[in-house]
Amino acid sequence: MTQTLLQQWAQCQTILADNLTSSAYQTWFAPIVPLSFAEGVLVLQVKSQFVAEYIEENYIPLLSAAIIRVFGQGTRLEYRVLIDSASGAGTMYPSSGGAPERGNWQIAKPQTNITNDDLPKLNELYTFDSFIAGEPNKLARTAGLAVAKQPGYTAFNPLFIYGGSGVGKTHLACAIGHQALALNPHARVLYVSANTFKLQFQDARKENRIPDFLNFYQSVDVLIVDDIQYFAGLKGTQDTFFHIFNYLQQSRKQLILTCDKPPVQLKDIEERLLTRFKWGLAAEITRPDYQLRRNILLSKMRRDGIVLSDEIVDFIASNVRDSVRDLEGILASLLAHSTLTDCEIDLALAEKVVSHIVALQPQTITVEDVLGAVSKQFNIPEKTLTAQNRSKDVSMARHIAAYLSKQLTDSSLTEIGFRMGRRTHATVLHSVTYIRNLMEEDAALRQQIARLQADLQH
Repeated sequence: MTQTLLQQWAQCQTILADNLTSSAYQTWFAPIVPLSFAEGVLVLQVKSQFVAEYIEENYIPLLSAAIIRVFGQGTRLEYRVLIDSASGAGTMYPSSGGAPERGNWQIAKPQTNITNDDLPKLNELYTFDSFIAGEPNKLARTAGLAVAKQPGYTAFNPLFIYGGSGVGKTHLACAIGHQALALNPHARVLYVSANTFKLQFQDARKENRIPDFLNFYQSVDVLIVDDIQYFAGLKGTQDTFFHIFNYLQQSRKQLILTCDKPPVQLKDIEERLLTRFKWGLAAEITRPDYQLRRNILLSKMRRDGIVLSDEIVDFIASNVRDSVRDLEGILASLLAHSTLTDCEIDLALAEKVVSHIVALQPQTITVEDVLGAVSKQFNIPEKTLTAQNRSKDVSMARHIAAYLSKQLTDSSLTEIGFRMGRRTHATVLHSVTYIRNLMEEDAALRQQIARLQADLQH
């Protein structure tokens, strides 16, 4: 045994210790003795054949990664089991993996007879066709499509989708699974909630079926774990998931995780897991904006055969702001009320149903809100709008801001003038009259102001 070999193996041990719990490292790897490294073959001495088999079944991807990093590509691994310490006699066992290749270890694959029919089915309604695209989900959806085409072979592994309740995380995760299956019907795609995973693990531990549990999860090609935040504080569950994560990720299998917050905000999750959650892409789905809410409503109306007036659609989209599930619930309630009472769905019924699901609050628009919207629309700083600048473009934007402030706020002309740069109420009145008269002749201006008004009210 050379000093160089000892130093190289010490480097491997550092990698292993960094990626394992202290007890796992001390039990399986600390006692290993490196014997030789020649002609591309690394020989490690272990205490028993059981130790070699256990490492092959549970840790070979990680061990292979460490060996590749330190000893180089093409290194083959053999175990030597010491039979007689006095004579030094022992038995050699080659690793079942042969010569592992970086990023594609064809070793220690779980021996299972699991087929797609044995896996829980994805929600049939949660597909990309029914997932309405919009700015709040653009990044996550685009990444999801890329993952579905090449699961495990993009930079988005894991794909960590996060956002508030009801914004479409589960829908998108399942849509990726459906698309992956459509492109490769033989792929094994598994969706599981974090709570279900926890309960399965607890049952397996009680019944001494941990190897079967690991084999089951290590046999899938795409693993979707929903609401990963519920692993918080569950050390045993986290340890087991850590090993499954490592195996799948190193075997170029895809992991898709959903959560109610980004990795950096998770509490009571082991740092080594948090580090791995950040390896791929963390993509946020934010609350649906007005346009997305409206498009979702229209899509679900077409699906369910519901006909609503634009007035009702606008009312629902304006007031139900947080959750896509709330939109679905309101449509179902409207359809039920209409069917059971044989009455037409009108605005009064919509207001009644919406008020039972969300708190209707009168929206208060301020002069500052108007100035912000006009500033954004015309790409003119708010300070310029309220200054004495008399250029044509600025003056026109200022007139529009005054008009909208009069139409949409409760402020008096005097107050509007004060907030718009200490102008007089007469100046504001002039702007209001000027825009009102101009709108009668200018259709483009009417449309522009209508868009501004819609943005402010939604």
